[in-house]
Amino acid sequence: MGLLNMTDIMETITMIQEEHLDIRTVTMGISLLDCADGDIEHSCGKVYDKVVRRAERLVQVCDGIEKKYGIPIINKRLSVTPVAVLAGASGGDPVRYALSLEQAANTVGVNFIGGFSALVHKGFSPGDRALIDAIPAALSETERVCSSVNIGSTKSGINMDAVALMGRTILETAERTADRQCIGAAKLVVFCNAVEDNPFMAGAFHGTGEPDCVINVGVSGPGVVRSALEKAPPHADLTAVAEIIKKTAFKITRMGQLVGVEASEMLGVPFGIVDLSLAPTPAVGDSVAHILEEIGLEQTGSCGTTAALALLNDAVKKGGVMASSSVGGLSGAFIPVSEDRGMIAAAESGSLTIEKLEAMTAVCSVGLDMVIVPGDTHADIISGLIADEAAIGMINGKTTAVRVIPAIGKNVGDALSFGGLLGRGPVMKIHAGLPSKMIERGGRIPAPLGSLRN
Repeated sequence: MGLLNMTDIMETITMIQEEHLDIRTVTMGISLLDCADGDIEHSCGKVYDKVVRRAERLVQVCDGIEKKYGIPIINKRLSVTPVAVLAGASGGDPVRYALSLEQAANTVGVNFIGGFSALVHKGFSPGDRALIDAIPAALSETERVCSSVNIGSTKSGINMDAVALMGRTILETAERTADRQCIGAAKLVVFCNAVEDNPFMAGAFHGTGEPDCVINVGVSGPGVVRSALEKAPPHADLTAVAEIIKKTAFKITRMGQLVGVEASEMLGVPFGIVDLSLAPTPAVGDSVAHILEEIGLEQTGSCGTTAALALLNDAVKKGGVMASSSVGGLSGAFIPVSEDRGMIAAAESGSLTIEKLEAMTAVCSVGLDMVIVPGDTHADIISGLIADEAAIGMINGKTTAVRVIPAIGKNVGDALSFGGLLGRGPVMKIHAGLPSKMIERGGRIPAPLGSLRN
């Protein structure tokens, strides 16, 4: 038994030191429902006080767990109740909430705080509309605040008025931060079928069905999965490949469960979920694209890419659910272009196009993520892209999203560089045909027949 334990320990050390295994984020979700107030100044004060009170020990506890187990915890983050709910109660300029959240995030020392959000899949309340109108200013005046808007779901269909509005909002947000690599748009996600317990940014928010406070963990290990496949017999069939990925995902998820449970006990806060998404970084050896190429592609984007990604995503989920009864969030394989060295290379070579990425999102987690488009892209084209991605999510009953960055003043062949985990990426070509007539029609794309499951 002692030998087995030592083997497991040495294997984990190798995963951490050589294969980029890490806890990508420990995210504390905090309900702000009890901060609602008819006076926006009073409400903002309550928000700041509650966030600081709940999260004052989060970074300290995570640092202690890192030292105890030798497991890197890359980000410590917060998510809060969609701020549109508070804005509806208080009125006033929602940017004030963003500034209070920024101040609280700075005080407790977290990397990001998500929840400057609105859920408008079936229509707008006054608070929703005010918050969306405030997004460009809020994201340009803060560094740590992230925003998301849910514009569709399988049950409700797609709110095309919101789709049109978000195309313009993304473009304005990029323009307001053009002097900072258009970073504002990198902190904004548009969802279909958004989930309430997602620990990853920029789309995290604390759902109204969640506890008052909860700890969610996001693990990540693309390098570990790739290394396991490298060690496989050269002629292993795809069934064997899937089995290797499942066993590897099991080990990764167990580590996330350990950290999440320990953090929740130390903080006196319920443990929520482990999100076992394979989230890449720009570091060498930490790429989802390179996993796909290890499976057998010449380069990501070639024919066979969607099938390889479907295999990977499914095997990751199967391995994870065997390791924890608390798997949640988004859980699968992320394909953010600027955050993945292999995706960057494939986009730069022309192997990976936006159209191919869209096909890939039908079988993986989330959607078109960290995709950089020319700065002169029309807002209606961005809206059309959002509508396409939302349709994939709506019809397939899965979460999809768009995080697209118009590179103001730049064209295809240029690049943006964000630094850190957000990485860098080339400006990709996007179809120039205008869907303006469709976007201007507004209304709602009705929910599909598959939504009637009661």
